[in-house]
Amino acid sequence: MIWKQSSIWPSGLSLVALIASSACASRPRSEVPAPTPPAALVLEEQGSFAVGGTVVTSPGTFNPYEPSSDGATLHGDHAYVSYQVPVDARALPLVFLHGAGQFSKSWETTPDGREGFQTIFLRRRFPVYLLDQPRRGNAGRSTVPVNVSATPDDQVWYGMFRFGVWPDFFPGVQFSRDPEALNQFFRSMTPNTGPFDAEVVSDAVSALFAKIGPGVLVTHSQGGGPGWLTAMKTSNVHALVSYEPGSGFVFPTGEVPAPMPSLTGPLEGVGVPLERFMRLTKIPIVVYFGDNIPEEPSPVPGLDNWRVRIAMARLFRDAINRHGGDATVVHLPELGIRGNTHFAFSDTNNVQIADLLSRFLAEKHLDRGDRP
Repeated sequence: MIWKQSSIWPSGLSLVALIASSACASRPRSEVPAPTPPAALVLEEQGSFAVGGTVVTSPGTFNPYEPSSDGATLHGDHAYVSYQVPVDARALPLVFLHGAGQFSKSWETTPDGREGFQTIFLRRRFPVYLLDQPRRGNAGRSTVPVNVSATPDDQVWYGMFRFGVWPDFFPGVQFSRDPEALNQFFRSMTPNTGPFDAEVVSDAVSALFAKIGPGVLVTHSQGGGPGWLTAMKTSNVHALVSYEPGSGFVFPTGEVPAPMPSLTGPLEGVGVPLERFMRLTKIPIVVYFGDNIPEEPSPVPGLDNWRVRIAMARLFRDAINRHGGDATVVHLPELGIRGNTHFAFSDTNNVQIADLLSRFLAEKHLDRGDRP
């Protein structure tokens, strides 16, 4: 199976190339040559499925001749998974879980039309699984109702995700200035179709790992909390990679730090029994944060929000390592990588960000090439 990016190159490419070559002599020197098309991706397998979830049955008996909810069932709270496996794939797949207001689109084509982590890591021979968490995106069937309001809030997300202070971009921010890129980003936002529940999400993600076996879980933002829970529920998570986790930081009972106040509300850790917490010390964990995160309180809510989150992440790291684990927090500006937003994996330097993840996977021997 051959799969290409959304840019479709003509089947007569060789003829086009020949014509272009013949025209070189007459082309002005100032004209920039056309970019080389990306190499085709050859896939061994691809597909999609639902995983996890529950079934609710209404009291009574269903009458097909007088249909009502009596005795009827509702299949809900599952995750939706799409996957692709390249030929000559590495052994461990990467499982990607999105953050708040997002779905699997986060990892696909970037807002400015470049290859996202899905394609980048397929090219690096990793099987890739993209999740829509329960009650979001393609997994919208919830067993619990919620009111979905049409509240204008694009500018709130703009600030919270650290593109800048509306309407300005931060200087040097790694987000395209093409207005269409921002249009595409805003159109990738999607609501919850039921209350967010980290246990429901982690149950579904755990069910995925039970189905596919060992792999590496890569989370973003709100997905960080369910990520920790998933790794405590299944030994099939062999490593955790988290981009700017925003909540749900777990600590052993009795070691939970004090709440951290911010302009967006207090951030609180979550206490779990030490026996469960110790499962996180058995796998490598890396947490990445981007730029424009202040160390001191800020009058800008979107910035002050992330000030406490990186601080809590460092305490989480310290707790893991204090109990014999292997956790690292990487603040990209400390590596000289500047301008990244809350979405480093889709920013304009996302290949550089992908290289950091590839290095981590190699250092932890998680990129071996032989599938079972």
